[in-house]
This record gives sequence, C-alpha cells and structure tokens, in this order.
Amino acid sequence: MGFENKKIDVSGLAKSFGDVTAVESVTFDVREGELFGFLGPNGAGKTTTINMLTGLARPDAGTIHIAGIDCSRNPKAAQHLMGVVPDESNLYPELTGYENLCFCGALYGMRQRKRKERAHELLESFGLSQAADRKFGGYSKGMKRKLTIAAGIIHRPPILFLDEPTTGIDVASARQIRQMIAGLNTAGTTILLTTHYIEEAERLCGRIAFIVEGRIVRTDSVADLMGETQGRHVVEFGVSSSAESLCDVIREAFPALECVTVTSTVLRVESHEPVRIGPLVRLMEDHGEEVSEARKIRPSLEDVFVHVTGIEARLMKQEREKTGKGGGA
Repeated sequence: MGFENKKIDVSGLAKSFGDVTAVESVTFDVREGELFGFLGPNGAGKTTTINMLTGLARPDAGTIHIAGIDCSRNPKAAQHLMGVVPDESNLYPELTGYENLCFCGALYGMRQRKRKERAHELLESFGLSQAADRKFGGYSKGMKRKLTIAAGIIHRPPILFLDEPTTGIDVASARQIRQMIAGLNTAGTTILLTTHYIEEAERLCGRIAFIVEGRIVRTDSVADLMGETQGRHVVEFGVSSSAESLCDVIREAFPALECVTVTSTVLRVESHEPVRIGPLVRLMEDHGEEVSEARKIRPSLEDVFVHVTGIEARLMKQEREKTGKGGGA
C-alpha cells in the first residue's frame, strides 16, 4: 500500500531518555478515514509516540510520513494538517472558553471572522455555549476535556491525535466525548487515539495496536481480534476467600482448563470445550470454599489483550481507579 492510502506511516520509530527506552522499533500505519487505537498501560510509550508524530519530540531513529509528507527531518512539516489533543489540557485558565478557542484559531492562521464563527459553532456542538464567557480555570474536568478537543479541531484538521481523551473525567462526560469522537471519524477525520481503557478501544476503533514497554506486540482489526475469542467458553466463580489457591487446585484436578484470578475472591475458568460447572463447584466446596456465584461470560477484547500481552486486566483497571472514572459506559 502506497502513501496515498495512508494518513500516517511510521517505521522503526525509537526514543530513549537517558538509559530508559521509551519507544523501541515501533512500526504501524493509519489509513485515511480510519480510527486507529493505541492500547496499553500507563508508561507503555503511547504519549512519547504521539509527541514524536506531532513534532513535540524528535525520534532517535525511524521514519514518519504524515499524509505523504516526510516528517523525519522536519517534524513540523505536516503540522498544518493535524489537530492535537494532549493528555493534559494546554489551554489558558485565565481566558474564557470562547477566548481560548479564538486564540487557538489565530495560532492556526484563521481569519478573525472565521475563527469567531467556528468558536461559536464548536461551543454549541460541544454543549458549552452557556459557559462560553466563563474562565477556563473554573470549568469541570469534563468541560475542560471537551473544550480541549474543540480547540484541537477548530481549524478542521484532516488528522486528529487524541491522547487519553477520557482519562479522569466523569462517566457522562466520557460518554459524550466518545460520541463526539465517533462523529468526527464518521465525518471523515482520520484519528489516532491512545487509551488504557480496553472497552473504549473496543467501542471506537477499527484497528488496534497493543503496545507494552515501548514495543508494539500486536496490530489487528477489532473484528479479527474478537474472532480469536470464538469457541472459548468462560465461567467466573465468586468464592469466599483465596481465589489464587483455588486456581492451583483446579489446574491440578482439571489440566485441560485454564484458571486465572480476577480478584482475591473471583476466579475465571476458560476452555475450548463447554465448562462443566457442577464438578468445579463440588471440588471447591470439598476444599472448604463457599461458592457464591457461577456465571458464564462472553469473552471480550480484554481477554485477547491479556492473552497477547500477558498483562492482567486488573492492572489496567487499577490504573483507571488511580486516574478517575473516565472508563465508564
């Protein structure tokens, strides 16, 4: 596939900070009109990659082409084609929402009348019209995130980089932002989205790259990744005490079954064959455990992520709890 069908094409990208390798041999492409996801835990190299693609950091090695423009030697050559929404807001707290948008429009070279019209349009579509004349510093987290996205698209860029767009905000705002992102993509914007919310990637993205410790370990369509869960039978059990020790018992008694702990009192059993619940419950009760729940669940992208990366989904969920509630439905 030539550059004409790719909005972003990256090969062998690498970046280190002293003795710490942040990104190593990263290669991927984002096709025109695609919503592509970078999925991985905090510290995996997602933001460093975004910074290199948008000209905020210079790579140690590798090539970057944005809309066919070679940005390897001139990182800012394609900046006029990009909208960038960083993981932390870069807007001015002392300016109003309207003033922030107009200022960003001026930075992109928009004429005064056009940027004023566009600012009002975005405030309306993002549900922020009533807060247009309030200082940005007084906005809620969700409002700040929405205005930051609005600022990133004020010049109608064909390519949008979104770095953790729903981290740390309330569930309702996260839902609205996801709808906005999907709408922008439907309207033709090519989007690269980084996230550590597995369900967010599953809902929004057409293709996903799993990135762990600075390396991409898998890139595929969501449909193909989900296809790997077909034929997998999964049952979760709620138990009274140590799920981890029970997993050891189950693996010894039923070698064909896979058993992992979800929490200290929840374990998951998987198999290519239907899981017989009765014998498992009896086994656990024989070992003095009380089984409070047994339910069959549909395998998800989370299961694929755990299988491919070896990172337990509970670790990603712990990061969600640290950063806020943005991973909600």
